[in-house]
Amino acid sequence: MVSPAVGLDFDLDDEHALLRDTVRQFALDRVAPVAEELDREKRFPYELVAELAELGLMGMTIPEEYEGGGTDTLAYAIAIEELTRIDSSVAITVAAHHSLGTLPIYYFGSEKQKREWLPDLASGRKLAAFGLTEPNAGSDAGAVRTTARLESGEWVVDGSKIFITNAGTDITACVTITAVTGDGEISNIVVPNGAPGYVVSPPMQKLGWRASDTRELSFQGARVPEGNLLGPRGKGFHQFLQILDGGRISVAAMGVGLAQGCYDLAFGYAQEREQFGKPIATFQSVQTKLVDMATEIEAARYLVWKAAWEKDQGRDFARTAAMAKLYSGELSHRAANWALQIHGGYGFMDEYPISRLYRDQKILEIGEGTNEVQRMVIARHLGL
Repeated sequence: MVSPAVGLDFDLDDEHALLRDTVRQFALDRVAPVAEELDREKRFPYELVAELAELGLMGMTIPEEYEGGGTDTLAYAIAIEELTRIDSSVAITVAAHHSLGTLPIYYFGSEKQKREWLPDLASGRKLAAFGLTEPNAGSDAGAVRTTARLESGEWVVDGSKIFITNAGTDITACVTITAVTGDGEISNIVVPNGAPGYVVSPPMQKLGWRASDTRELSFQGARVPEGNLLGPRGKGFHQFLQILDGGRISVAAMGVGLAQGCYDLAFGYAQEREQFGKPIATFQSVQTKLVDMATEIEAARYLVWKAAWEKDQGRDFARTAAMAKLYSGELSHRAANWALQIHGGYGFMDEYPISRLYRDQKILEIGEGTNEVQRMVIARHLGL
């Protein structure tokens, strides 16, 4: 007979439950009333970012000594899910700043670099970005063409990056970029906003995440202090793979959050909408969609939580993170489609929030590694 599991607990402790409830209430009270307007006007949510900073959500897992929140990854994943449940643009602003912009400096920076950058970033007074993707280096992230050469104590950077989140806001402090610094050698370099030769494009026009800041970056002989090299020279490839593994947890949490948001909208609409003299929630075909959504959301959430727990325990979490990102991204696609179908023709109208969630969903199957790349990552971990 198998002995009962010891210590297996699926309940959140009081601190995590309080965090979930606090972020959920903030999203309902402060984000929901302006989400449609921000999306329609393609306006970056400066006021909300300031309030999120006051709540301590912009640098959650950074230690308190650097003005961070000192929380664990599970708390961070819960917060991202709750924000995405209401609006993806606000959620990705937090996630990209934290996972991609700030954590590389915390993980790989010298103590001097941490003291210089982290207090403003972890507190949310400033934002950070991570420049990996290039016009010809997307899924093949190792095919970086941007170069950096040392000249008179400075890195001279030439190249471009594309689809970079948080790179051009009024409060952006820096972007960490990958660049070729020698033969077969990739390094990470922190580029401050305003560096000579560093050009930020106007905001890119997008299908979804319209209130999120997304830019193309150009480096035309941009000059950066030699001391802005992040970690050892030539270790950039391994560094960004580590960053992407962690970032997948937050994007997976976004997938769960968006699916939950779609379910919430569909459930509410099905209770109110009447056809043939009764609410459509009484029809089996509608119930089936709602039941399937609820079941898959529960499964996806625990997969995200497992990845976060593994990371917090110092275990190898890359496989679970890739599984969580793959599954939650594809689930969000199904949930958005089913939820819009339940709304019928009204779901096709921009007055209904499901229209925004439907548009915001697609990038969750592309960003932080496409579904195809996630399957490649998982296959390697399975020994295939």
